[in-house]
Amino acid sequence: MAFKNRLLLIVTILLAPAMLITGCTSAPQIRHESIFYPPLPEKPRLQFLTAISSEEDLTDKKPGLDDFLLGGKETDKTLGRPYAAQAIKGKIYLTDRVSSDIVLIDLLKNTMRPLHVGGQGALQTPSGFWIADDGSKYVADLKRKQVVVFDSDDNFVTTLGDATNLERPVDVTIYGERIYVCDMQKHQIVVFDRVTGKLMSVIGKPGDKDGEFNRPTHITVDQKGNLIVNDAFNFRIQKFTPEGKFIRQIGMAGNTPGSMARPKGIVTDHDGNLYVVDAAFENVQIFNQEGKLLLFFGGAGLEPGSMYLPAGIAIDYVNIPYFQKYADENFKIKYLIYVCNLTGNNRLNVYGFGDWIGK
Repeated sequence: MAFKNRLLLIVTILLAPAMLITGCTSAPQIRHESIFYPPLPEKPRLQFLTAISSEEDLTDKKPGLDDFLLGGKETDKTLGRPYAAQAIKGKIYLTDRVSSDIVLIDLLKNTMRPLHVGGQGALQTPSGFWIADDGSKYVADLKRKQVVVFDSDDNFVTTLGDATNLERPVDVTIYGERIYVCDMQKHQIVVFDRVTGKLMSVIGKPGDKDGEFNRPTHITVDQKGNLIVNDAFNFRIQKFTPEGKFIRQIGMAGNTPGSMARPKGIVTDHDGNLYVVDAAFENVQIFNQEGKLLLFFGGAGLEPGSMYLPAGIAIDYVNIPYFQKYADENFKIKYLIYVCNLTGNNRLNVYGFGDWIGK
């Protein structure tokens, strides 16, 4: 400890002139020019708010001298390759393909940390996941070939499935007493009973007809419990009743608006509109319930608002106050949209959907 104190004193003396010039506190975060979709002078419906790649992005505070000399494990405070996101009040959870863990962003404390659950709950290759109404978390783990379940306090509870009924579980979603697991290798949606954990049924089979799949990668449910599946290698989204009856297809292969090239994460808002991430277009397309394209946002690049190999997407109605400071004074946010980027400068893009109230 005495050595560290002497080292701290020496470095302080050496850096004193620079600290007198630049000041002891960090400069406030630089705000980018407001980015809207569609851009002005049209009436915007979305605004890019900010991006989060490390704990530093949650606050204006930069690493201090103590952090430089004695700081902890920096990788615990950064996002590696975030794949999926879910949010509850005051918190954002993300699966990270680098740490092979769940990363928790605490918006109240402005902190970021991996859960580091060990023992039976240790994750190996976490992919998609879902947070139920009671706060319990269901994580699809590719390598474990299971869904790993945690309670509202992030403690391990149990697992669902095994190698006999799951081969490559890539995503999971819940409605009522049904747990839907997307199995990319089996080209099926495997349904478990939420109470008993037993296998209930399977939806789909390999193919390209209605109700068939080719490498499905993401699933979600809407407010009515309809199941929505990203049928990735068929370049389309398929919609089913909660029982698995086919309703409609959205999208097709192509490189024009409304078509799909490499669809990834999907989510619906409270109005039933569907948001589809496309890793090839590096944008998000928004469709209404009938499959009509309403708007797209994002785009390839490294500048603010752009996307770089986007994957997961989530909608958040409860954490608007934490991001309100980034919104234009003429833009009223209704809900937040999170998009995970597997690489690039901005690992988690935060957008606000709402109304332009200016002239």
